[in-house]
Amino acid sequence: MTKAKQFETAWRQLCRGDFTLLEEITDPSFQAKSQGIIVDLEAYKGIIKALTESIIIGPFRVIYEADKFLCVHRYSKFRNAEIFDASITAVSYKDQKIITQESRREELDYDPSEGQDWNWGDYE
Repeated sequence: MTKAKQFETAWRQLCRGDFTLLEEITDPSFQAKSQGIIVDLEAYKGIIKALTESIIIGPFRVIYEADKFLCVHRYSKFRNAEIFDASITAVSYKDQKIITQESRREELDYDPSEGQDWNWGDYE
């Protein structure tokens, strides 16, 4: 399985409350940075659990994938509102484990699924 597919699979499992793969693919010294806040794995799991209760994570697209680095793009939608965003996540690896992850999010003023071959129902 590629790093990108493994990362996406871990996220899909996270959305269902399953942290097994995430714990398997992260280094004990893992740190995530989102919107300027740096957290360890335990804090990150709590943030993701709260986040996935209110949003739908759409499709992933690989921007760049190499042995020690992965960059993916994805869309999200709030479950109870017409609010959409796009995010880019940069992931770095050490000894085949994720050591850092940084995401940047941008709110969109349109529904990114419009005119595409996917819809939000595909990801609920």
